[in-house]
Amino acid sequence: MRPKLPGRVPREKGAPTALDGLLVVDFTRVVAGPACTQTLADFGANVIKIENPEGGDDSRHYEHADLAGESAAFISLNRNKRGIALDLTKPEACAVARELIARADVVVENFSSGVMKKYGLDYASVAPHHPRLVYCSISAYGRKGPFASRPGFDPITQAESGFMSLNGFADGPPVRTGPPAVDMLTGMSACNAILLALLARDKLGRGQHVEVALFDMALGMTQFYGMAYLMSGVNPSRQGNSPNGSPSVGVYHGSDGPFYIACANDRLYRRLVVEVMNRPDLVSGEFGDRRSRTAGRDKLRAILTDVFATDTRENWVARMKAANIPVGYLRTVEEAFNSPEARERHRVSEIPHPKAGAVPNIETPLNLSLTPAIDPIAAPLLGQHTREVLHDTLGYDEARIAELAEAGVFGKVLVTAG
Repeated sequence: MRPKLPGRVPREKGAPTALDGLLVVDFTRVVAGPACTQTLADFGANVIKIENPEGGDDSRHYEHADLAGESAAFISLNRNKRGIALDLTKPEACAVARELIARADVVVENFSSGVMKKYGLDYASVAPHHPRLVYCSISAYGRKGPFASRPGFDPITQAESGFMSLNGFADGPPVRTGPPAVDMLTGMSACNAILLALLARDKLGRGQHVEVALFDMALGMTQFYGMAYLMSGVNPSRQGNSPNGSPSVGVYHGSDGPFYIACANDRLYRRLVVEVMNRPDLVSGEFGDRRSRTAGRDKLRAILTDVFATDTRENWVARMKAANIPVGYLRTVEEAFNSPEARERHRVSEIPHPKAGAVPNIETPLNLSLTPAIDPIAAPLLGQHTREVLHDTLGYDEARIAELAEAGVFGKVLVTAG
């Protein structure tokens, strides 16, 4: 059963938007690209999402869940965009795309290598005519070099970068993250790169080509584990829920449920065993400092496990919070979305949808006091704004739109009134 969600509190009337007037032509699909352009759209950019009329963005049909034929993946990554359908195999459609690019500040694409060039829409083809254009390419291995033509997806780059080797338990196989962490971070980083290029444009008077690759992001996500290897030559291993094998960091169970603690230094550890667990004997001797606790981690973990099993999760969490110890419930997705933190911080809401009536909405995590995110509009139906965009952005009249429809530019998608 779908959870009952509150309506959304509208933004302050008349508040400015950070990206008002910015026109973004969005050729992206699936996850990383749409995540990037959704952030731009959330803060006021006019994002025009171009899709193949034969099915559109692949993520429209993902199997997680759907409402009125729109998948959870698509709805979660494409709000606040206007959608048009163009069959780029038709020369007339490519001409329309070039006209949109001519008016754009930003183009974002994440096609396989060579696709945009085939249609004359790649950076080298369009930049000479539009020197202020910021053009962002998102790919698995970059647009240049020996790996540019290789297809790749989030889990492949997790595997190849070493990132996956760090996830899981020491006695088990490597594990990919459940949500597509590399895709999402790549999307966020692409958005940052675009904003940096726009700032540079204001200073230098010209745009540039921006590239972000999933493999590069995944390699960077090894973070201090990767740096430790480069410094020591020692290959890092999986540590499960306890980084570096620390016995006072990780998942423990009360008598009725799990929680996560993070006592990563001597001060927090002392507070845990003395103030919360009433075990001052665990402060000195063989567990007196972090190094000795790590060496004796199996013994100490067994002691902590036995003590935590004597009381409920709620009581342990309350006592640790009172002692200012970092602790949290280990929640399911259902528990997290119904938690006080999610509800009191207004992280979820329900917004109108043209076919489903209403769809859930997960708010952007970015909060700007002067230029807050716009009030969210649900992800577009396939080709929903084709007529509107062609009329308002390109100035096409009804005769021109009808002519393009007759030429098959929009496929079989009905050109609605927007």
